[in-house]
Amino acid sequence: MHPLRKNRPLRRTVLACAAAVAATVLPLSLKPHTNPGATAVPPQRSSSAGSGSRTVTGDTARTRWGPVQVRVTLKDGRLTDVAAVQQPSGNPRDQEINAYALPRLRAEALAAQNADIDTVSGATYTSTGYRQSLQSALDSAAR
Repeated sequence: MHPLRKNRPLRRTVLACAAAVAATVLPLSLKPHTNPGATAVPPQRSSSAGSGSRTVTGDTARTRWGPVQVRVTLKDGRLTDVAAVQQPSGNPRDQEINAYALPRLRAEALAAQNADIDTVSGATYTSTGYRQSLQSALDSAAR
């Protein structure tokens, strides 16, 4: 019998298991890309004299994929605008996720007039950070 045609079921089983483990462990061991140049914008308050309009920046929420921070504008106690100051942007996938998640989160916040908003599917970490920073900004505005 030719040496390459020997029947070795145990060797095949071990190789198949090793390949399955490698295919499972390798993607899980990849670390997310972080942007070392990202700087936090400190929470700030500004108000327009006499107009009843205030702009407040929330705390930076650290998420698995990067920082999330929002700035809110309130007029006569009502939320009139929410803008993302920081969002994960270390790779094209982050930018793609933010392109559809941030407008939805903004619309939800304006409709709810508080930080009790739904998570956007596919952007769980960004949604959580957005809610945390939004709540921080609203808490600061209430003081």
